[in-house]
Amino acid sequence: MQSYMLRLRRVDGAGMWVEVTARADRQSGRKGHRVEAVIRDVTERKTLQDQSRDVYHQLLQAEKLASLGQTMSGVAHELNNPLATILACAERLASLELEPSTRRDLDAIHNAAERAARIVRNLQTFARKRHTTRATVELNQVVRDTLALRAHEQRVAHIRIVDALAAGLPPIFADPHQIQQILLNLIMNAEQAMLAAHGRGTLVLRSWQDPDRDAVVLEVNDDGSGVPVESQSKIFDPFFTTKAVGKGTGLGLTVAYAIAQEHGGRLRVASDGQRGASFFLELPVGGTTVRVPETVRVPAPPSVPAGARALVVEDERALGEAVAATLTDEGFRVDRAENGEEALTRIRGRHYDVIICDLKMPKLDGMAFFAEVSKTMPKIARRLVFVTGDVAGSDAERFLEESGCRWIAKPFRLRDLVRVARETLQAT
Repeated sequence: MQSYMLRLRRVDGAGMWVEVTARADRQSGRKGHRVEAVIRDVTERKTLQDQSRDVYHQLLQAEKLASLGQTMSGVAHELNNPLATILACAERLASLELEPSTRRDLDAIHNAAERAARIVRNLQTFARKRHTTRATVELNQVVRDTLALRAHEQRVAHIRIVDALAAGLPPIFADPHQIQQILLNLIMNAEQAMLAAHGRGTLVLRSWQDPDRDAVVLEVNDDGSGVPVESQSKIFDPFFTTKAVGKGTGLGLTVAYAIAQEHGGRLRVASDGQRGASFFLELPVGGTTVRVPETVRVPAPPSVPAGARALVVEDERALGEAVAATLTDEGFRVDRAENGEEALTRIRGRHYDVIICDLKMPKLDGMAFFAEVSKTMPKIARRLVFVTGDVAGSDAERFLEESGCRWIAKPFRLRDLVRVARETLQAT
């Protein structure tokens, strides 16, 4: 007695799974065999098994991301402090009259620091659901915009693009920049796989709507050498890469996977390990097309009243001095403090209209400083603006949400910090 799983098609064209249990007996005195078989419709059972397997793999991946996130939270904080100082000082120097060669070097410093900051933000994706700017967007348009960024490189590398994007797809509610980050990663990986396999290739992008799952699906298919079967279960793992040493960090697909999850979707791979690979991005449908106003009037930033005072509480001395100098240029009268204890002494002896405060400091940190100020001087607590390089799924994140204070993440642009300081001054 043996059992077999078969996929059949009904008369109406719908697919179904059946389990066939059969045995064969040789009939005495006759040629041939007698076959007895039982056919059972197991479509529902097979669907549940597939769903359970998908859920298991997603939970396993989520565990890996969570454990990495705890590590990345601390790493991000340690990197964000020096990066914030580098960017702030570079921004200050850029406003000066400089020799052309000096300005080129300064631009290189600034660009490299920005690149490092983007890497840190990618690492932070593991540790928390980042605050994203989501809007109603057309997936096909994001795909075409992303392809436009790679058009020159693809022409040079003799990579042919096949656009098989379905018309009339419903919009999705997503952060277009993060979706573009996923697509860039998938497209560039596909390009590298095809070039490594045969020096050219054909990249196919297909999209369609899956009404059963209320989702839109994008397939990125290449004709490279494929993803080995043994690697497919690890392809989204942090730091796993099939590329040569020095050719990849092993973080790109992990970041893409995390972003897809954040959007309520998923990212999966299909490949026979020999003839190309397909990556499928599934995103939930949401919202309708929002009409954009014809003109948007941007109000002028509020001016700083004469005599307005600001206190900068920052234990990174170079960063604190850069922030203080910028606020002084904007018209504030600025004092400095290097920790929460020194800041408490300052505010007890002088009125401050805005207090820019780091969250992690020696002696008395930002959270303890806020608790003390809220208890003894509640009006001043509303004037606090926190800066931090570590809000990744930690007590800091919960504190910032519960306190209601404005905050800005390190590394930041000085003009963004000035804008927040002006808004705080106006609100109080």
